[in-house]
Amino acid sequence: MVPGSLTWATIILMILISILIPEAVAVFIILFDIYWLLKTIYLSLHLRSSFKKLKSNMTTDWIKALNSDPKTKQIWQEIYHLVILPMVNEPYGVVSETFSQLEKSNYPSDKLIVVLAIEERAGQQAQDVAQKIKQNFGDKFYKFIVTTHPKDLPNEMPGKGSNESWAAQQVQKEIIDALKIPYENILVSVFDVDTQVYSEYFGILTYTFLTSDDGQHSSFQPVPLFLNNVYKAPALARIIGFSSTFWHLMQQSRAEKLTTFSSHSLPFKALSEIGFWQKDIVSEDSRIFWQLYVHFDGNWKAIPLFYPVSMDANAAPTFWQTMVNLYKQQRRWAWGSENVAYIFSGFKKNKKIRTSKKWYWGFHLLEGYHSWATSSIILFALGWLPIILGGQMFRLTLLAYNLPQITRLIMTLASLGIVSSAVLSMALLPPKPAGFKKINSIWYFVSWLLMPLTLIIFGSLPAIEAQTRLALSGKFRLDFWVTPKHR
Repeated sequence: MVPGSLTWATIILMILISILIPEAVAVFIILFDIYWLLKTIYLSLHLRSSFKKLKSNMTTDWIKALNSDPKTKQIWQEIYHLVILPMVNEPYGVVSETFSQLEKSNYPSDKLIVVLAIEERAGQQAQDVAQKIKQNFGDKFYKFIVTTHPKDLPNEMPGKGSNESWAAQQVQKEIIDALKIPYENILVSVFDVDTQVYSEYFGILTYTFLTSDDGQHSSFQPVPLFLNNVYKAPALARIIGFSSTFWHLMQQSRAEKLTTFSSHSLPFKALSEIGFWQKDIVSEDSRIFWQLYVHFDGNWKAIPLFYPVSMDANAAPTFWQTMVNLYKQQRRWAWGSENVAYIFSGFKKNKKIRTSKKWYWGFHLLEGYHSWATSSIILFALGWLPIILGGQMFRLTLLAYNLPQITRLIMTLASLGIVSSAVLSMALLPPKPAGFKKINSIWYFVSWLLMPLTLIIFGSLPAIEAQTRLALSGKFRLDFWVTPKHR
């Protein structure tokens, strides 16, 4: 109940204080805008630093680096990569593109173990897609298997976590244990089935794993790019996708605050020790980090790869359905606030985790979800509240007169970060397809100007709904929602 309670308390107090003490709210909003301007500058510096590293890593031959480094050249070929691709009802075209890119990886194919993890509840269509994938790609890797996650198992929620755990247990029994592959020599990469890896992904992952201080107690996080179908997605969907990408680029330069998100990699030995992913939650991608963190007494971290993977931008047959899907996707991501209760409970039980770490992560997590739900509303919606609700006496003051001008000036300066982000995003776009019209590029830049409204509709509102549902629990809880893939 804590995340939702803090969010609603903030919104209600802002309204009440705007009525009772409008001067205090006006000063607070000005100070908050200044804070946000400074934070925008700070994050923009991290964004550009990460972008520079990402571009450099994308041009590096990481197999050559593995063979050149004395720490890695004798041992890197002992590392196997287990790739788990959970799938529900995605069409063959989406899945086949993923496997085509996987096949092109600049890494020995005899070290890749690939699992296509389908759901029994998806019916015959999923079975047909899986068999076609097996027929066309089954002999391209060291081992390839299809697993079918049974429906209606006890104590499970239908979703990625339960499917991934089933798949990992099957491959552990049928391949890893059968072939006696040492657990410590296996890295697991769990990808959404639309995730396309760039050619050097497994090379840089292996290099980072072998050269890090404690690779066996680390997760490895790439940068998510939503580019697979970027030119088929509405301009607004592209903007939201890039906003997510930029946030994760910034986080790559702030490794002390980095956790896992969506597609990522981790050691099989540690994963098997905790019993794989939890099977009754929505946010399995972030929860797995906290499972490992609590289990290993705080001796766990996420290491940034500064290297991308590419996924589908949110796109549906119609513009309005795309908007609905975007909202639902953001709401599912915001449901990650369910981790707050898990972490606080884990911190309470585990006395071996240092108190300083508990305070650091506890505050950081709560502040992150609270900011997600409230910052955009404070910035773009609450600035006028003291003037509307503060009464005639306040509206006649110099502070009330200057409040709109001051906030407008500060937010105009902050919006320069949005403009620079729009320009930077152009460098990430793939070549334009034939027939792509110039008007589409114009709409793309216009959509950036709608960022304040976008941050509220597709940022604050789904976060508020998710936190409110979590606080009310019961029938208001969310199940795992699979983002439809449309090409």
